[in-house]
Amino acid sequence: MMFSISYSQSWKAIAAKPSTLMINGGIDIYKTDKFILSLVSASQTVAALSPAADSNFDFTPGERLKQRDKDSLYYLGDIKLRIRPAGQTAWQSYSTAYARKPVQKLATGVGIIAAADLSATLPPDMPVKVKRYWQVDKDNLVLRFTLTNTSSADVEIGSVGIPMIFNNILEGKTLEQAHATNVFSDPYIGADAGYIQVNHLHGRDASLLVIPQQNAPLEAYSPLSDDLTPKGITFEGFHEWMICSKAYADNEWKGVEQWNAPTSFTLAKGASRSIAIKFVLAPSIREIETELVRQHRPLAVGVPGYVLPMNETGKLFVKYLEKIKNISVYPEGAATVKPAGKTAKGYLKYDVSGKLWGRARVSVVYADNTLQTINYKIIKPQAQAVADLGAFLTTKQWYSDPKDPFKRSPAVMNYDYETGKILTQERRAWFAGLSDEAGAGSWLAAFMKQLLKPDEKEIEKLKQFANKTLWGKLQLSNGPKQYGVRKSLFYYQPDIFPAGTYDKNIVYKGWEAWPKKEADQITRSYNYPHVAAAHWVLYRLARYHHIAGIDWNTNLDRAYNTAIAMVKLAPDYAEFGQMEGSVFLFILKDLQREGKKEMAATLEAEMNKRALHWKTLKYPFGSEMPWDSTGQEEVYMWSSYFGMADKADVTLNAILAYAPAVPHWGYNGSARRYWDFVFGGKLARIERQLHHYGSALNSIPLLTAYRRSPQDFYLLRTGYAGTMGALANITKDGFGPAAFHSYPSTLKIDGYASDYGPGFYGYAVNSGTYIVKHPEFGWVAFGGNVTESKGWISTEVTCAGQNRVFFAPASLWLTTAAGNITHVDYQPKTGMLRIKLTGSTYLNIDDPNNAISGILPKQSKRKDGYYFIPEDKRNNAEVILKLKR
Repeated sequence: MMFSISYSQSWKAIAAKPSTLMINGGIDIYKTDKFILSLVSASQTVAALSPAADSNFDFTPGERLKQRDKDSLYYLGDIKLRIRPAGQTAWQSYSTAYARKPVQKLATGVGIIAAADLSATLPPDMPVKVKRYWQVDKDNLVLRFTLTNTSSADVEIGSVGIPMIFNNILEGKTLEQAHATNVFSDPYIGADAGYIQVNHLHGRDASLLVIPQQNAPLEAYSPLSDDLTPKGITFEGFHEWMICSKAYADNEWKGVEQWNAPTSFTLAKGASRSIAIKFVLAPSIREIETELVRQHRPLAVGVPGYVLPMNETGKLFVKYLEKIKNISVYPEGAATVKPAGKTAKGYLKYDVSGKLWGRARVSVVYADNTLQTINYKIIKPQAQAVADLGAFLTTKQWYSDPKDPFKRSPAVMNYDYETGKILTQERRAWFAGLSDEAGAGSWLAAFMKQLLKPDEKEIEKLKQFANKTLWGKLQLSNGPKQYGVRKSLFYYQPDIFPAGTYDKNIVYKGWEAWPKKEADQITRSYNYPHVAAAHWVLYRLARYHHIAGIDWNTNLDRAYNTAIAMVKLAPDYAEFGQMEGSVFLFILKDLQREGKKEMAATLEAEMNKRALHWKTLKYPFGSEMPWDSTGQEEVYMWSSYFGMADKADVTLNAILAYAPAVPHWGYNGSARRYWDFVFGGKLARIERQLHHYGSALNSIPLLTAYRRSPQDFYLLRTGYAGTMGALANITKDGFGPAAFHSYPSTLKIDGYASDYGPGFYGYAVNSGTYIVKHPEFGWVAFGGNVTESKGWISTEVTCAGQNRVFFAPASLWLTTAAGNITHVDYQPKTGMLRIKLTGSTYLNIDDPNNAISGILPKQSKRKDGYYFIPEDKRNNAEVILKLKR
């Protein structure tokens, strides 16, 4: 499938500009044991950067060298500065890309392969001279700049930005071509410990790391907004490594709390400062941290991550050559960081506890004055955050208007948090139409919340929505296209409504303002999983929680028929993996449990057809978008189910390429998405979104894979981080936003709820507590608190649903359809595993390695695979498993 979005007009405008990079002057090539560096001879900017092991691959967009040989199109090797004379207020901006001229080459020496005075490509009145050096350091590459104050007064350097130009331009390529040639980059904005990782789209082979070498903290990571390369669905833009950023904090970012404190530095008359970054290769994504240690960089590993509920004690493991001089937290009192010993291999261990809701920055200063910052998000306990979300959705976002002209009442609707109003109208029709991700996201989240923490009052409202609005209006309830799902109940067609129906302050124009004919279409497959999930949750509520007024049989049938309708009525996009497509697998398993053999066989056959199609594709991640990060969830789940291990592995590697593991809550486990603020946000722009719904959806394959390979701790870390991404952005009062804005000019949640729901689906079906004995870190829990006493390893279960526990040492997957697992205690000496329960519990024990030798008290397993453990008089019970030793 070719990328369909064309930027031809923008590229034509660029083509009309004069060529200034002077590539006709030749390309100089330098080789080390690890890299092949190609520099444009006239500018000494990077024409290509390849690993020596694969000279055909280029981490930079060298393939577009002729297309981008213009002023204001940046290359690796450029620099941006903001400078002012000391004591003045106005900043002056400078860039080596604005007006290119041949640079003056300088003599090279030991370790220096190319050098230049950049004065020719900078304004003549610039008070600072800039020289650039390309150097070799133990076969790694170093990019060094020397800044010298040539003026007659001190100058303040308020911004130093090094453009990070890597080949993330996907425009004009097939998915196979893009995975072969392109990369994604993500930062750890961690000051002196910061770095950028650059991964192949396919997630294999070596990763390029950019790390500080000298005076180059990664203080901020800012979009390179003045680069003219056309941005859009196939290109999110470039960013710059900002060594200092006070000049921006004083202006464009004013009033915005940054990840790190903005700084500047002063150069006295005649003084110089060298700044340098280094390029190194990590053998693989999983070995990035190992390479950082080899490069003598500070390493931090947070367990379970950096989204920290207030009732959980996080573990922070830190490793560096130098001793720690000081640890502080900003804001003061937001968290506590207490020493907890040292591991066998030299990691310092700390207990981290969140005290104040919101963002918190932990700053670690080492003896050599290296500063490492670790950004946490402190949230309410998982159960409370989920309860707050459910209450907000079914009160503030509950829409009840019998006179609504679009027949959307009653419903849980999209919401504008900034105005405090339900979004009843929007130019982008689907936002207010209860379908598509932006329209359906809110009611989907409300349904999925009940899977974890059922609430009778909330369920009563959802029953009204299901019976009066979803069934028969949003979803066709009869006729030849029964079970079809409309694209939107809201539409723009003023000729069929009285004057005043539409808000006069909204400009309805463009393809997004769907007329009724378009809104009534049932051909968008991505709308079907939302509806299927709602029916499936109602089935589970009736079947296991015995909620009155819901017929479990009817809702399971509707869930099944919605899945079948998708492939029959919306076949064009049904061939692709769907967001929340894993729900079809859950539906299949429930059909099998209930003995609905014919339905199960039909659904399995239809899904197998799709999986067989994916098997024919090298990278089966197509969608209605040119490149996407949501189909991987379903592709992985069905590929695994049908035994297509090769496609499951391809999918898993691709996810790891765009879901990094870094010490920063916003990026850790945050699956890449950069266009959905345009299609689902209030602040509509192309921008790397932090914990968009892709985070929690992609955690489904990651954690599923981990449970099959519990020795792969990296999968657990990234998968659990993605799951917690669904809770990270929930506000203190329970609003779930589309995502968090990563641009340093914003750094806040989006104002609309929109497509939050698919991400919360990922949390609802995938969250759990993971109990692990790590070879270095010892006993740890993800979604729980571990204590060791008198020969017992005790874990308090703190995930919101208390309905899933994975005991990694035995690969046991404990799940409940109703009832709660509150504690899991393990006695290694005897192999006893004690499971404490509350409420009448339906417990399933998945024991793939046959690790259990007995169960006490002896339980009878139902035909649906669950053990039923009734609550006792004290509303609790326990099950003891005897594990083979």
